[in-house]
Amino acid sequence: MIKVFSHWIHWKTILQVVLDIAFPVVCAALAVLSWGIGGRELKTVIVHASIYALIMALFNYWLGLYKRTIMQKRARAVLSIYLSLPIAYCVFTLFSVLDDDNQKLLLLSVMAALVGTVLLGLYTMYSRAGALMANRVLIFGAGADARTVGRVLRKSAPDVQIAGFYPGVSESEISVPRKLLLSRSSSLPDTASALNVNEIIIAVQERRGGALPLSELLDCKLSGVNVLDLASYFERTLGQIRVDSLKAGWLIFGDGFRQGWLRTFVKRVFDVVAAAALLLIASPIMLVTVLLIVLEDGFPVFYRQERVGLNGRLFNVVKFRSMRRDAESDGKPRWAKANDDRITRVGRVIRKLRIDELPQLFSVLTGDMSLVGPRPERPYFVDKLTRDIPFYAVRHSVKPGVTGWAQVSYHYGSSVNDSIQKLQYDLYYVKNHTLFLDLVILFETVGVVLTGKGAQ
Repeated sequence: MIKVFSHWIHWKTILQVVLDIAFPVVCAALAVLSWGIGGRELKTVIVHASIYALIMALFNYWLGLYKRTIMQKRARAVLSIYLSLPIAYCVFTLFSVLDDDNQKLLLLSVMAALVGTVLLGLYTMYSRAGALMANRVLIFGAGADARTVGRVLRKSAPDVQIAGFYPGVSESEISVPRKLLLSRSSSLPDTASALNVNEIIIAVQERRGGALPLSELLDCKLSGVNVLDLASYFERTLGQIRVDSLKAGWLIFGDGFRQGWLRTFVKRVFDVVAAAALLLIASPIMLVTVLLIVLEDGFPVFYRQERVGLNGRLFNVVKFRSMRRDAESDGKPRWAKANDDRITRVGRVIRKLRIDELPQLFSVLTGDMSLVGPRPERPYFVDKLTRDIPFYAVRHSVKPGVTGWAQVSYHYGSSVNDSIQKLQYDLYYVKNHTLFLDLVILFETVGVVLTGKGAQ
């Protein structure tokens, strides 16, 4: 993992992006050379192939091919490759200034890149090459915590291979699969070396009284094996801070959670400039939305609702109304759910495209919200979630956002369990938020809107 401005990025993701950009360019160059053409034509095609490759990588990103928290099925990965290459070519040709001959050369290189990229992807997924790129992890512990770690990694980290579970001295109950349970007959450093592991995750509750073999863990670290506690590992690998492995001391004494005046000033300037620009660009869409809402269901056009903001302060959030006027006529708050019959026909479309969120840009200008941050929740649900979920109130230490790390990393939440999952991403943002991470989230939000992921 590589830390860029407090945000963790997997080196394999960077390598994949580089290869996806370089491969079409190489194909274009080979296609030109095979035709016996060189000189200025070669340079022209390489420049335009580079632009095409960047567009292709952009579509790959928006299709979720580079996402670290989603287990990509092989069929979906191949489908993404098939889609991104032709789409990128079509978009590129709309702006291309190549003559007919160079257009043919570029088309030839695109076909070569399509076949080559798919074959390379299939080879990586089905051959030992994928296994060699995997991150091998040894989990120290064999109890309930270790079992939870194993389950989360199998679900959310497809490039992680669990080499085994090494039981602690004080653990009496074994909760992990027996076939992965390692023997204590060999020392921890010897076991890690024999299994060729890259990292060791500490997954035991009790760490006092010699429960942790500190000297052996130090030997592992000195030999090049990373040793991480649960909270640090999930933060780096999955971009979340797991509530079930979190201690107050880790929040207090760890790095991050900085709220300096410079960061606040930069974020505010960025919010005002970006929100004003987005409102100007989106104004025609907003006017059409107003007209459609009035034609279908009359006034009011906007929906105002009290939400909890920075430091627990209450404010009114404004959205385009997407539900019937009598959606909560009994006064009882409800979670939105899939196929909610309270949503109008226009509302279903604007929710899918996130158009209903656009009026919140005015709240960004007034300072109640930021472009990026944890989504603001209703006081009724905040009171309930604060009682039920540890550290839930930490998310109110920054301004709520129109979009956020939880929104681009997790599907739409409609239960307490979903709120726990989203909180873990919100905590990651609160701990590591920078302008760089804000830009990453805004960029990923475009992909979420284009693909319609997570809409209810």
